[in-house]
Amino acid sequence: MFCRFAATLRNYAVTGGCAHTGTLVATIFLTLCLVGCGSSIPFGSFQNKDVTTSSNNAKSFANVQNSSWDQYGQGPPSFVDCSPSPCDGISFSMAQNIKSPSMTGSSAGFNLGGSAVYSDALFVNHLIGAFSSQGLNDTSGTLVPTLHTFNYDVYFYGNNLALSQALEFDINQFFNSMGLIWGHECRIAGGNEWDIWDNQKGHWVATGVPCNPKANTWNHVSIQVQRTESNQLRYQSITLNGVTYTLNKTYPAGTAPSNWYGVTINYQMDGNSRQAPYAVYLDKLTFSYE
Repeated sequence: MFCRFAATLRNYAVTGGCAHTGTLVATIFLTLCLVGCGSSIPFGSFQNKDVTTSSNNAKSFANVQNSSWDQYGQGPPSFVDCSPSPCDGISFSMAQNIKSPSMTGSSAGFNLGGSAVYSDALFVNHLIGAFSSQGLNDTSGTLVPTLHTFNYDVYFYGNNLALSQALEFDINQFFNSMGLIWGHECRIAGGNEWDIWDNQKGHWVATGVPCNPKANTWNHVSIQVQRTESNQLRYQSITLNGVTYTLNKTYPAGTAPSNWYGVTINYQMDGNSRQAPYAVYLDKLTFSYE
């Protein structure tokens, strides 16, 4: 359920250099602007995370599940954000440093419930730019425009994954009035297929790639994307539980207000026709960029 992005760009406004809006994504990316507000204090706790560099010059943030996330509820038809939980008939929460289930002894648990059907819980992590959870604020505004390749790699576990309408794993990059949102939706109750997001047309596109995560075990998803030299979004591949599907689908970038700047990721849980409550745990969340 990604109609929130189109709505955001229509309703976004700037006051004193900061974003103010009634829609979800503008709140998510409120802290992306490098000007205005006169503050460098992030939402949630500031954490300096380990940054590793591989031999191919890619850098990575490790165990992102235990860094600072913003939390929002949203529901149809407008998907206007609400917070804190419970709000608008939606309940959502997260907890960190969970021992079990866990692969590392420090997973993060995410929960969705409530009474408003087909409602969602959105969790957002500001990685690079203002209010970075990783301590990489890029105050000079020179790093983000140089980044072209991203990888979102995470393990997830759920006892009742069949209750999920969909799970979303999204990568977002903003600079020079461009909005590049690589949205990936694993439809589960919604049809066991991966969809990707068309930024300009503002809707999901079915890929034909199956998405059948297993309950009561750890699933491993790795998403590879790229910004081309002409600033288009290239969806390169999706790997789920060791099976890689090559997409190589390219879409034009969207637009964004000029003071949106940074790289973020989203994790989202979508509710089904009964808004049946369910929980999903994330572990070993690694984000790589170059």
